[in-house]
Amino acid sequence: MTVMLVGFGYAFTGMELHEQMNERRPDAEIIEACKRGDRDAFHDLFLAHKDRVYSVALHFSGNDAVARDITQQVFLKLFTSISQFRSESEFTTWLHRIVVNACVDDQRKHRRFVPFSPETGVKSMSGGGSQETAYHRREIAESVRNAIRELSPKLRLPILLKYVEGLSYDEIAATLGCSIGTVSSRLNRGHKALAQKLGHLRGELTAGE
Repeated sequence: MTVMLVGFGYAFTGMELHEQMNERRPDAEIIEACKRGDRDAFHDLFLAHKDRVYSVALHFSGNDAVARDITQQVFLKLFTSISQFRSESEFTTWLHRIVVNACVDDQRKHRRFVPFSPETGVKSMSGGGSQETAYHRREIAESVRNAIRELSPKLRLPILLKYVEGLSYDEIAATLGCSIGTVSSRLNRGHKALAQKLGHLRGELTAGE
């Protein structure tokens, strides 16, 4: 797979990304270099964080093309506003705020349901076993993705930040600009909504564990 950031002229294969990410500089050094207009630093920053941005965008939108577009918007925004980052918070928290805002803005622009494709979204649940079993697991995974996609952004974002990005309650609160109590409440409501939507799969999900 090739990923290109239009406007900065970078295109990388999966193997090249892996090799170059292993040699990347620390974020603090990269960010300072970006503020000085160092194009190589922009390159490194993109390599270091493009997977995180794309992952959140993909899980939020459920559409590969939309996620790529959001990813491009995020990095264009990031590169033009990097001088505003004052190191008063973690860089990843600042980045997540940009991603969250871009996802919500994109949904406001389109305001339509974008179906998940079986090849995208949460990592495939299929593993070894027969083709029938693998197909059945893909169906379950797609049901889970669709259930998450149907949540309101207010409930969907905490779910994605916690279970896709692995953020703590503190980090989610900082990203969304709300209290930890609000994060806990929204996660609880999200869990209940998903349990209701996926109640018919409860036995199958348990059997697949």
